[in-house]
Amino acid sequence: MTRKDRFQAFVAYFSEHMPVAETELVYRNPYELLVAVILSAQCTDKRVNMVMPSLLVAFPEPEVMASASADEIFPFIKSISYPNNKAKSLAGMARMLVNEFHSVVPSEVDELVKLPGVGRKTANVIASVVYEKPAMAVDTHVFRVAARIGLTVNAKTPLAAEKQLIKYLPSEIVHKAHHWLILHGRYVCIARKPKCESCGCRAFCTFYKKTQTKLHPIKNR
Repeated sequence: MTRKDRFQAFVAYFSEHMPVAETELVYRNPYELLVAVILSAQCTDKRVNMVMPSLLVAFPEPEVMASASADEIFPFIKSISYPNNKAKSLAGMARMLVNEFHSVVPSEVDELVKLPGVGRKTANVIASVVYEKPAMAVDTHVFRVAARIGLTVNAKTPLAAEKQLIKYLPSEIVHKAHHWLILHGRYVCIARKPKCESCGCRAFCTFYKKTQTKLHPIKNR
């Protein structure tokens, strides 16, 4: 199977079996998603969704958060991983969002990464989810699943994986493919014990082919 064929099979499979693919973070507007994604770094979406309601009651708009200190934000996110750093990031993000972007979350990755607490992955999430731009956020799930399936080859860094995925995926499907890879990695192609026997990607997955070759070396010659 060629690389092009594998990408086509990937898109065809998920278009049929996961036509609706969305973030599991709960949000109502770009500001709320930006806050949630900053909090989600090395933390589960489930935990972020638990703390967001009370956080947003206290800081419902960027102008309100911009006037708060990190110490004032901290109690609302103390159950999140790295709460001290993230409280500082949220306070700084809100101030810059208000002062330099007039409280409007930017749509361009180059603008988003200027905000405190926003790296390339976070910026790609916002550009992809909010503005449906062809931006591919590569987290641990995307990095692992894309490599296992064979969508990426010898990609040593998230940026290298991002470039390969963007190159081969149709631009109009990139924002959805991001969620396909995340959700597949979260529930099927899990890190330690991937559920290969119940996975619909077996026909075009290089990882599955390799494992079967190891298990049945004669049969697969």
